[in-house]
Amino acid sequence: MTSTAQKLSLASLAALVVGSMVGAGIFSLPRTFGDATGPFGAIVAWCIAGAGIFTLAHVFRVLAERKSDLDAGVYAYANAGFGDYAGFLSVLGYWLVGCIADVSYWVLIKATLGAFFPIFGDGNTIAAVLVSSVALWGFHFMILRGIKEAAAINTVVTVAKIVPILIFIVILLGAFETDLFRSNFWGGADMPEASLFEQIRATMLVTVFVFIGVEGASVYSRYARKRSDVGVATTLGFVVVLGLMVLVTLLPYGALERPEIAAMRQPSMASVLESIVGPWGSVFVSAGLIVSVLGAYLAWSLICVEVLFCAAKNGDMPSVLARENSNSVPAAALWLSNGVIQLFLISTLFSEDAFRLMVNLTSAMVLIPYLLVAAYGFLVAKRGETYNIRPKERFRDLILAGAATVYTAFMIYAGGLKFLLLSAILYALGTALFFYARREQKKPLFSPREWLVFIAVVAGCLVGIYGLVTGSITI
Repeated sequence: MTSTAQKLSLASLAALVVGSMVGAGIFSLPRTFGDATGPFGAIVAWCIAGAGIFTLAHVFRVLAERKSDLDAGVYAYANAGFGDYAGFLSVLGYWLVGCIADVSYWVLIKATLGAFFPIFGDGNTIAAVLVSSVALWGFHFMILRGIKEAAAINTVVTVAKIVPILIFIVILLGAFETDLFRSNFWGGADMPEASLFEQIRATMLVTVFVFIGVEGASVYSRYARKRSDVGVATTLGFVVVLGLMVLVTLLPYGALERPEIAAMRQPSMASVLESIVGPWGSVFVSAGLIVSVLGAYLAWSLICVEVLFCAAKNGDMPSVLARENSNSVPAAALWLSNGVIQLFLISTLFSEDAFRLMVNLTSAMVLIPYLLVAAYGFLVAKRGETYNIRPKERFRDLILAGAATVYTAFMIYAGGLKFLLLSAILYALGTALFFYARREQKKPLFSPREWLVFIAVVAGCLVGIYGLVTGSITI
């Protein structure tokens, strides 16, 4: 599976990073920020998010170079730093993040089409679920033909979806009014009564969601033609995406009043452009959104399969998930991933706001794996592991890994208890796969420390289920 024919170039790795980050989130940014804050709060929020994700991206880059024996990024680092069960929780969480994100993509595509074809509603009607299911299994059989072919398609799609976003930015730059931006700067008219901290906090889970995928090249590190390409692709993808996110967020404040932006229908990028150039703007952005989201969906499908495959190869998932077909694709992992996505798609029929739920749950769940990676990067620098080579980098890496750890911990707090408890339910139920794998290998279930972690996960699960039953937690 890692033959020369299957190796990925720097361009393909960078496309995986950009492709997995630029998806549904960027098209919802104008309204999300307009509803919460003005340009000043948005600038502060992006400074926090940009600095935090930069430190996290740096940790991934350093670990890719200094721990080159560890493949599959997020999962492998958690396992190496904190043991088998922590590694399992990381791979389980990261895999579920990919599954839930893919569901959010299908919901948003159908919600976008719902503006033109009412049968799709907000993306959670029977017709929407049926069409999404057909598309889901269409992608499934395409990926079964080969990872290399799917990655090549992803590269083309990534280029195609960036073009509409760039055109949106150019048009908004042409319509930008400095005086209007200045009047909106602190929130403008009818700004909700909220402290700056609360305004920024309201945008935090979205900033996490739009940056999920920054580790895409690290996940696929074993396919890289050169190991150094992993770090370069990660940094390049981060810089490109951050620039796009900031421009898409801030430019509408120079073309429209903040309350008008806040009241727009999602995807709000389409609504913003329509208000400036007319109905064709909505159609144009909607088409770009569909291409963008399909590209992100493909990238995340590849990542989900790869993470499960590597975990199974390492013995932390059932061995059946490491089986490959004649095209060197982990077919069993792909079937399981798409089966779970199908179940989540069906569940959207019973959700009032399926897209918002999936976005927030995705963001909350990914923070646990990110926290473990950041903490492992900190431990590696603190212990001086591998720093016999370029020892002068150790202090810098220690500071940045420490900052990444603090950032991810803060984001877990900012996300709130509700989504942490919902995450605990999924983590606890998914631990059944860990039980199966340990029994299959005839290994002890938990170490004493891991028992404490498991008890905490189960406790969170029980509290979360109680909250759902009593109605104190709603979805």
